[in-house]
Amino acid sequence: MTQPNESLTAPEDSVSASTYIRDGQTVLDISRYVPYFITVVHNKLARGSSALYLERFGIGIVDWRVLSSVVMEPGASATRICQIIELDKGAASRSLSKLDALGYLEHEATEQDLRRKTWTLNARGLALYEAMLDVALERERELIHGIAPEDIEVFIHVMKKMIANLQQMA
Repeated sequence: MTQPNESLTAPEDSVSASTYIRDGQTVLDISRYVPYFITVVHNKLARGSSALYLERFGIGIVDWRVLSSVVMEPGASATRICQIIELDKGAASRSLSKLDALGYLEHEATEQDLRRKTWTLNARGLALYEAMLDVALERERELIHGIAPEDIEVFIHVMKKMIANLQQMA
């Protein structure tokens, strides 16, 4: 049986660098398929983080992302939070409601629309954020362990380019 292509360039019997031909059929080569790697890293990181955050802090990864976005932009609306962290409105709304019910947030209605709220962390929420930030940064250190700083910079550059490409694709 033919093994997926491990070379850095597409072999002559492939359609693209992410495929190979086996018995006349184009086969996806996940060892070269960029979306596969992004998905695997995201899923493993999110599952591990969410389980750890739930165990230690009683909230999951989506709540952590929402909490972080409120620190990044105090007074942000749910719509703005969705823009900051690329989260759908339903998930943001559920998380904001949960964090509010747990006593981590404060909100105010906007002058333009009394139903629209802006969100900030209270002292309890800020203490939670700071404790979770330490854990998140340690997980990041473990994730990038052994990777040269210049490679991290290239990676960040490439990811920003992919995000820009996705915006063009939409």
